[in-house]
Amino acid sequence: MVLDLDKLATVPRILMEAALKPIAGTRIQPTGFPDLGPALYDAPDANGGTVPTLLVESAQSMANRLEAVCWDEGNDDIVPDLKGLPFVAVKLAGIGEGSDTTNSLLEFHRLNSPYIMNGVTEDGTAFTDILKPELGLVAVPAAARRAGGRRVASAGPATDDVSEGGDKERDDVAGVVNLRKLAAVCFKYDPNSLVHGVFLEKIAGRLRHPRALSAFIEASGVSRADSGGVKFDRALPKPKVAGVDAKGGYGNVPFHRTEFTARSITAFFSLDLAQIRGYGLGDDACQLLVALSLWKVRRFLDSNMRLRTACELELVAPVVNCDYKGADGKDQCFPLPLSHELSGQLAGLLTKCRPQFADPAVTKLIWNKP
Repeated sequence: MVLDLDKLATVPRILMEAALKPIAGTRIQPTGFPDLGPALYDAPDANGGTVPTLLVESAQSMANRLEAVCWDEGNDDIVPDLKGLPFVAVKLAGIGEGSDTTNSLLEFHRLNSPYIMNGVTEDGTAFTDILKPELGLVAVPAAARRAGGRRVASAGPATDDVSEGGDKERDDVAGVVNLRKLAAVCFKYDPNSLVHGVFLEKIAGRLRHPRALSAFIEASGVSRADSGGVKFDRALPKPKVAGVDAKGGYGNVPFHRTEFTARSITAFFSLDLAQIRGYGLGDDACQLLVALSLWKVRRFLDSNMRLRTACELELVAPVVNCDYKGADGKDQCFPLPLSHELSGQLAGLLTKCRPQFADPAVTKLIWNKP
């Protein structure tokens, strides 16, 4: 199936729902949050009542998982389907032996990663100094913002990088923020940032685009499934006889765990086509971002979906519909294409969009300790 992207030219958004189930048994291990634990809540049902509901995977975690499908961990490279897609690669010269690397596809803040924003090119040019003129912004030193004779309070002599509270103050940028320029810059260096959102607060707090592709996994009609076990120590089941204790990891230690069963588990995806068109990047770039987003969804759903040790899911049915409102306001849908079908379209769109990409497509930086 070849997806007719032209017919989506006026569609505001695409919604997808995929029914999931555990690959074995009925229990699922939920995501957990510090000081909160599992995210349990009552959701409204169709009869005006409520149903106990569990957040299996959050939107921010799903963004990370949808980015992870772009990377081949075994070969430490972008997957073959996406060859030619721009991203920023960083050599972490300031850590360990200096051979470790990271990149904008794996960093949870994408282009705003500190390793990228504090990175330099091989000739020593700071990446931020490359971006600022392309964004149409001019740096204003912190000292200039305090012009007018206002004194700076600090324990020592006043310096240009100290605010009134004694904290280090960042430079700011002058100029009207043009979000279309931001989109063009992101598309040039890392189109993935436009799919999952970007906030270049290390350059200016006004430079942001929200996620175009949002997703989460929810379980409905849930019940607790409590169980437990014992960490068995075959050498020192009673560690006090040797003068050690459980704090050091010795002895038999009982533990409990809470899992859940659910009547239904659903992965929800929302792709904001209006936002993508609003980037003003042209038809080919728009279609590339749409195809890339749908490819990510399909690749995730076709993966092992092993979210945690005891939470491995699979599709209930292979067909996932993409729902949208037609020009006449009526509900319409089309089946989400298979990943190999989308990758064929992606290859052609990557070629068409090459003039808008960085050359070479992979921008290489070096990071040292600031």
